[in-house]
Parts: sequence; C-alpha cells; structure tokens
Amino acid sequence: MNELAVRVHKVSMDFGTGGMAVRDASFDLETGRFLTILGPSGSGKTTLLRMIAGFLRPTSGAITIHGQPVEAVEPHRRAVGMVFQKLALFPHMTAAENVAFPLKMRRFDPRTIPARVERYLDLVRLGGFGGRRIHELSGGQQQRVAIARALVFEPELLLLDEPLAALDRKLREEMQLEFRRIQKELGVTTINVTHDQREALVVSDDIIVMDGGEIQQHAQPVTMYREPANPFVAGFIGVSTFLDGVATAEGMEAEGRAFAGRHIGAIAPGAPVRAAIRAEQILLDPPSGPTLPGTVSDVIFEGERLLYVVSAAGRAFQVYHHDPEGHAPRAIGAPVSLGWAPRDLHIFKSR
Repeated sequence: MNELAVRVHKVSMDFGTGGMAVRDASFDLETGRFLTILGPSGSGKTTLLRMIAGFLRPTSGAITIHGQPVEAVEPHRRAVGMVFQKLALFPHMTAAENVAFPLKMRRFDPRTIPARVERYLDLVRLGGFGGRRIHELSGGQQQRVAIARALVFEPELLLLDEPLAALDRKLREEMQLEFRRIQKELGVTTINVTHDQREALVVSDDIIVMDGGEIQQHAQPVTMYREPANPFVAGFIGVSTFLDGVATAEGMEAEGRAFAGRHIGAIAPGAPVRAAIRAEQILLDPPSGPTLPGTVSDVIFEGERLLYVVSAAGRAFQVYHHDPEGHAPRAIGAPVSLGWAPRDLHIFKSR
C-alpha cells in the first residue's frame, strides 16, 4: 500500500445559508493516485476542493496532507499546485515568465530557474513557445502553460478546478489525455473537480460522485460504472432509464411483468424498488426472455452508433445500437420490444 497523501475525515461546511454545502465527507487518497470529484452544479465538489487547498476552513472535521493539517502551513508555503478554470495567467508576462513565477516566489536559485522552466514547457509540449505572450497562445496552449506553472515547483499535490470546462469538445478530450499522460509521467498526486462524466472515466484512478453536499460513492472508474451504489450514481454516470416496481426474490416486478436482476443491498420481497438499465445494455427485439413492448419515437445517428428513443411503460427508454451500417434501422412509429440480461438490471430500494 502506498503512503497516504490526503486524508479527509468527517468534513462539513456550513455557509449559514440554509443548507450544508458539504456534509460529513471522508476519504483517503494514496500518493501518486489521480482522483476526480464528480457531480452536478451545487453538489459541493468545488467547496470540498477549496477546503483541501486551504482556501476555506471546514465548519467541522479535519484535512491532512501527508499527515500535516492543511491549516498548519501558510498558503504560500504549501506544496500544492493548482490549475483554475479561469487559469489566472499573467497577461503581461511571457509563457516562460508565467511558469517561472512560482519558482521566484519560493526563492529558488535564480541560476536553476531557466532550465527548470524549459523542462516543464517541454513536458507540456510547449518547447519553443516560452517567449510568447499569453494572448499569442491558443486556448489549449494556455491550458498547458497553467499546468506547467502548477507543476514546475514539484508540488506534493496537484489540484484541478474544472480547468477544461471552457474548451471545445475536441480540445477538451485531447487535454484530458494530456492530463493523464503528464500525471502518469510525474506520478504527482492529483485531485480533479469536474461535471464531465467522460473526463472522470478517462483520466482517473478513483472517482468520487457527490450530490447534495454528500459523497454518494467512491470507487474506481470501472466499478463506478458497472456497479453504481444508488440511483443517483446510475443516472449521473452514463445514460440510464429507470423502472419502478416491487422487489421479488429474483429481481422485480414492473408493468405486470417479472424481471430478473441484481439487488443492490438487502431488499425484502414486496419492497418498493427502482431499477436502472443502461442504454447500451438494452436489446431491441430480443429472441427470448421477458420484454417490454414499445414504440420507436425517435432515431438519432451519432456516427458510430444509433440512439433509439423508445416509448414503453409510460417512459422514454434510450437504447444504443452499435454498427449502424450493418443494421436495418427501425422507423419512427415502428413497434419494438425491449429486453436485457438479468445482470444488467440494477435494482435499488426506493428511498
């Protein structure tokens, strides 16, 4: 087991506005891991990150970085690098001067600064761009300058506050891979905050999903996607449709039909339940097993797949179908039946 880098223990934040921004959050993060805190707006993820950074003092609980309380170290002496959504680069400085700034603030030997700056510009693939002003760089290049500036003093912890949110989709996806490459190359412990599901799955060793100020689940990406802890996680990561009914010994009953599925936690037969099924796990017109009759209400071409919207059981099921070239598309208004493998139906006790 690696050394513990960050410990968050029963941390809460109450701004006194009629609700807890963060409630009783606890997690451990090992050295060298990449953790993403994922959640919708208002979920508490940025507040939690700002407490870890030391910008906010928790109402209760404790946060330590390598065993030392965050508040025990003055902000300018903390070995924490941070990349903000708005980057906060100095427009009157060149790229190299921006990267050199934290080294000068920390009183590094001036003779060593140019070589270190050059090394970190090379790391983010900006070799030869050091003399350019910030306005002479593209959005993606400015992101890379901000990353180099956050890493150049070799922090123990790197914090990312939605730094890719303002980029277009293609550039954002490219930068996600860059974050992963740089983090793996340096081995720096990283905490990233985002509302982008794909980003969380692509870059992370671990994911925390938050909602309403509370941690809903903490798991590795594959576990998070395949074994959601509750309906919120199932609905927030990926595309899921929900089915309400009552529990049976083998699954659930809904719309007058019995469906085998996986109970998440202990659920007594007869208890009200809510089940989630992902869009890519729903089968159109399966040859066997219980099915739901429905009608195609829309067909959307997404390049590598078709997205069917099927009206069934009083709701709209979203169904992905890959390999559209070899598939005879169903027309809008066509009758279809929906089915799925029992292992893919996650059944949760209704709250």
